[in-house]
Amino acid sequence: MTDTQAKARPYPRSHILAASGVAALLSLSLLVFPSREVEAKKSHLSLDLTQQIETAVDRQEPQLNVAAEGPSPFAVAAQLGAVSEAVPKPKLKVVTVANGDTLSTIFNSAGLSASTLHEVLNSSKDAKQLTRLKVGQEIEFLFDDKEQLSSIQTRLGPLETLSVTRGDKGFVFAKEVIKPDVRATYARGVISSSLFLAAKRAGLSHSLTMDLANVFGYDIDFALDIRDGDEFELVYEEKVIDGRTVGTGNILAARFTNRGKTFTAVRYTNKQGVSSFYNADGTSMRKAFIRTPVDFARISSRFSTGRKHPILNKIRAHNGVDYAAPHGTPIKAAGDGRVILAGRKGGYGNTVIIQHGQSYRTLYAHMQGFAKGVRNGSTVEQGQIIGYIGTTGLSTGPHLHYEFQVNGVHVDPLSQKLPMADPIAANEKQRFLQLSQPLVARLDDERATALAMNH
Repeated sequence: MTDTQAKARPYPRSHILAASGVAALLSLSLLVFPSREVEAKKSHLSLDLTQQIETAVDRQEPQLNVAAEGPSPFAVAAQLGAVSEAVPKPKLKVVTVANGDTLSTIFNSAGLSASTLHEVLNSSKDAKQLTRLKVGQEIEFLFDDKEQLSSIQTRLGPLETLSVTRGDKGFVFAKEVIKPDVRATYARGVISSSLFLAAKRAGLSHSLTMDLANVFGYDIDFALDIRDGDEFELVYEEKVIDGRTVGTGNILAARFTNRGKTFTAVRYTNKQGVSSFYNADGTSMRKAFIRTPVDFARISSRFSTGRKHPILNKIRAHNGVDYAAPHGTPIKAAGDGRVILAGRKGGYGNTVIIQHGQSYRTLYAHMQGFAKGVRNGSTVEQGQIIGYIGTTGLSTGPHLHYEFQVNGVHVDPLSQKLPMADPIAANEKQRFLQLSQPLVARLDDERATALAMNH
C-alpha cells in the first residue's frame, strides 16, 4: 500500500457518528444548564461543531477537534452544586421520648445546654407545658446555620401541638388546638366474660368503658351483679378529623340490661350548665351514694354478724363488705360529705371516715395511703378518689373494708336502699324531653337494626 493510498483513506463512519453524538450531547447539556454566557454562545458552538465535522469529512483529516468555547456541562453542574452548598440549610434534630426521660435529658440528647432549657421554660408560664412528656412522643429541634436553637415543636396528641420559636425578644410559646368534628356514634355489646372484654369488642376505649360503668354505678354493682348475657348499648360522641377518629367525648345516652332488668340513662345539661344523667322520664340516675367505692373489685367478704375473723380466729361481726383488689387501686368517696377522720385507727390501719349530712356515715379501712388533700375536716365529692387499696392494720391481703352506717347503726351496703337525688326541675322538663326522646329513639332503631342483621 502506497503513502498516497494511506492518506486517501477516509475516516471510519463510526468516528464520524461518534463526533456527531458528542456535538448533540453538548448542545443538549447547554440547554439543560443555561446561563447568559452559554446562551450567547449556543448557536456559535453548534455551527462551529457542524463545520468542523463537515470539514473533517471533506478533507479526510487524520484528527478531529470537537472542543467548544465556554464551560463544559460538567463544569456548569459542579458550579451549581457549589452554589447550592453555599446556601445555609436549617438543621433538624428529632428526639423520641423514652421511658424515664425528662425535658432535661431530651435537651441534652439534642445537644442543648441546661441554660437553653432554662431560657425556654422561663419564656412564659405556658412553656412549662413542654414538660408533659409521653413515651414515644417526638420532639423536633430546628437549628439555624450558626447552630443556635430556632424552634421546638411537639404534638401532645392528634388535636394539640406545642411550639416555641426564637424571636427578637427571646422565645415565644404557642399552642395550636385543632377543633374536630363531633358525631354521634352507636355501639352495642353482650357480656360473655367481663364488661371490659365486651366493651373492647364493641370498639370502646378503656376510658369510655369506665364512663359507662359510672353512669350505671348507682344501680349496678359491677363487682357483684354482672352476669354472662348482660347487654349494653350507647350513643356517644366521636371526635373526627378528615374522616379519621381521634378521640371520644361524652356518652349521650345508654342502656344496660343486668340480670333481665334494663336501665336507661340520658345525659342532660341544665340551663346553669350542670350535666348529669337521668332516666328517660327525667328522674335522676344519680343517688346520694354510689353502690360500690372500688371499680371492678372482687367481693372477698360480705356483711355478717357472725363471721370468724381470719387473723384473730374469733367469731366476730363483720360490719362491712371487703373488696379485694391490687395494691394502689383507687378508692372513691361513696357520696358528698366531710372527712371526720383521715389517719390510723387500730386494726383498721389507714382509715377514712366521711360524714354525709346528719344520718349517714361511711368508713374505708386498710388503705395503703390517702389521696392528696384528704385530711380531717376536708370536704369531698361523690366519686372523688380519697385513697388507695392497701394492707395496713389487721389485713391478710390487699383489700378495702367498707362500712355504711345509718343513724349510728351498721347496715349492709349491698342491700341498703339508697336515697335518690333530685329529678329534672319542672321548668326544664319539656326541654329535657325534646333532647332525650330522639336519643332514646336512636337506641331503639339501632338495636332493631342490629338484631335484624343477626337473624
